[in-house]
Amino acid sequence: MDNRALRGRADELLGELDRMRGGLAVLQQKLQTITATAKSDDGFITAVVGPRGQLIRLDIDARVYRRPDSRHLAQSITKAVQAAAADAMRQVTDACKPFMAESEVQAHLAFDLQGMTHRLDSELDLLAEDQDRRDGERAGGERR
Repeated sequence: MDNRALRGRADELLGELDRMRGGLAVLQQKLQTITATAKSDDGFITAVVGPRGQLIRLDIDARVYRRPDSRHLAQSITKAVQAAAADAMRQVTDACKPFMAESEVQAHLAFDLQGMTHRLDSELDLLAEDQDRRDGERAGGERR
């Protein structure tokens, strides 16, 4: 990359940063209000979770006690909470799409540290390659 291309890329990244900063307050507010609800297959369990998949409310219909089975009840609760959490994560991903690549959002949600830094690593690799090329050109010019 020559200096003009590097400046263009830097301007592009600065524009992206400005756009992100401009919408962060709105995004943060939106993320904080995300909730998701899911019901068990039999409809007796309703789970409501927040944006991080944390359980906010659990409703258990009294009809569940007509057939007491603690293992089935536990499985129903777990499935409902997991389904609600997956929906919340989809909503978070959708809300973040204007600001980050979906793969980056997914990496953050999965606590995938390598995935979180993948784009930055790629950008830095390109800059390092360009610097190596320029250093090689300078060294070649000095030998003449």
